[in-house]
Amino acid sequence: DCERCQCHSEDKRTAILYTLLSQNLNHSRGGRSPAHQRCLCHQRRTVCLRTPHITCQAASNVLVKTISFMKNLPAFHLLPREDQLLLLDSCWVPLFLLGLVQEMVTFEVMETPAPSMLKKILLDGQSKQQEPEQTQPTLAAVQRLQCCLNTFWSLDLSPKEYAYLKGAILFNPDVPGLRASLYIESLQREAQRALQEVLQPLHPEDQGRFARILLVASTLKSIPPALITDLFFRPVIGNADIVELITEMLYEITSRQLAP
Repeated sequence: DCERCQCHSEDKRTAILYTLLSQNLNHSRGGRSPAHQRCLCHQRRTVCLRTPHITCQAASNVLVKTISFMKNLPAFHLLPREDQLLLLDSCWVPLFLLGLVQEMVTFEVMETPAPSMLKKILLDGQSKQQEPEQTQPTLAAVQRLQCCLNTFWSLDLSPKEYAYLKGAILFNPDVPGLRASLYIESLQREAQRALQEVLQPLHPEDQGRFARILLVASTLKSIPPALITDLFFRPVIGNADIVELITEMLYEITSRQLAP
């Protein structure tokens, strides 16, 4: 319920002016869909980083370390290049988020400044030849992301736990199209077994820690790559394709890095 848009609820008295201006703007643009209109709801308001220079720099450093982790795994290089690319595309977001947790990267967001509705109406048609407007993360999506990160921080993982968990996440045999899925499955089992062995001496009385770690790690896969890209990297890379950039980083990391 907290994420449901209230702009179309029964009580629309607070949005009368917005509705009137939106109708004018919609008419001037030839019937733009209401889905593209700016929502008034708290949960669906778009947000951006409060300190983008600091946070994007920290995020870029984490991404470089994430790709370095993959690059330095001998088992990863034994895989066919096609499988490497599939795993990279599928797993870079949860691995990056795990890196944010390990590096203790925190961030704050603020509501995205919106141009005046009157200004949009008056200037309509003057920017039709410009590039499409970039998407912005919603407050609800960022709050879900921060909730996942906070849950991980509460686990207080050790460096070895992080390392083996990263391996279990990277070697995901369920990624469609893999040629060496059986070998990748064996690598995942090996990483999970190593994680269990690490947990026994560190947390001998916490028998459910292994299952809890895997459960929390599964939540990272629900975070959309578009959210991570728009929030942490769009201010740096513009309209560039993030997957193409991290692919270049994977195979040319010694000579090329992502830097704000």
